[in-house]
Amino acid sequence: MNRAAELEGDRVTPTAPRSGALSGRVAIVTGGARGIGEAVARFMAAHGASVVVSDLGGSASGGSAGDRSVAADTAHRIVAGGGQAIADAGDVALYADMERTVATAVEEFGRLDFVVHAAGILRDAIFHKMPPEDFASVVGVHLIGGFNIARAAAPVFREQGSGAYVFMTSTSGLIGAVGQANYAAAKAGIVGLSRCVATDMARFGVRSNVIAPFAATRLTAGLGEVVGEASDRLRRLMAIGPETVASVTGFLASERAHHISGQIFVVRNNEVFLMSQPRPLRSVHHAGGWDLESLEQVLEPSIRPYLYSLETSAEHFSWDPI
Repeated sequence: MNRAAELEGDRVTPTAPRSGALSGRVAIVTGGARGIGEAVARFMAAHGASVVVSDLGGSASGGSAGDRSVAADTAHRIVAGGGQAIADAGDVALYADMERTVATAVEEFGRLDFVVHAAGILRDAIFHKMPPEDFASVVGVHLIGGFNIARAAAPVFREQGSGAYVFMTSTSGLIGAVGQANYAAAKAGIVGLSRCVATDMARFGVRSNVIAPFAATRLTAGLGEVVGEASDRLRRLMAIGPETVASVTGFLASERAHHISGQIFVVRNNEVFLMSQPRPLRSVHHAGGWDLESLEQVLEPSIRPYLYSLETSAEHFSWDPI
């Protein structure tokens, strides 16, 4: 039988390996102590993976000092339940911290197979009122943080000839949202980051995908406050748990998805969507070259039926989750 966890500062003594679909694999989950990250960490551990629960323990806005105990608490619960986990309190916004996180995974478990970047903060505001420092902070955690953990893990993945990344994006970045210019920019950037990671690392047997999750977490607790929305539908959306997100994440990381890379998924309760990606939609050629008149008279009428409206994520996903 696996023994209960023994807390040693921010660490939890790992137990013997557990059998399962991910047995023998090692995962780092940023933001792994709470919300979607915790659900992913628990799912992977339940299926046999050894998990580094990496979480600074900061507030939802990232504005207060981190609670280093939250990662240890989550790791403790995983080990007490029969899984393998250790805690890490690194800051994803600092590359040196993510290098140490990767080194910890390799030192403790001997390898690294999966990186899931679920860490995030929110500092919502209507664009013309958004402080520049709030834009930089949100981009720093989501996008720069995604680069930091991915880049730190890349040499390990390259050397062993395998590995999988799963990044968390958002329909705010894919489609649009009110009052989330910082968050949407960061999440759209993650899509580009993942795509290039997938193409650059494919020769080494490494895959990368992104998920835009719908799930109730502490980050979504105040959703609607910026624009004053408080509808029954919003409350129903906020009742969605992270279980399906965790399942899809585990699948994309596993060898069962060995042929899937560079893709974008939306997960909303029991619904899983494969999203389109930007590709040429309409081409117009003008032999005489373009000037203001020809652009107005030739180009604009040709592209008008194909222009996208300024809809938001909530307007696009307008039906209740199934």
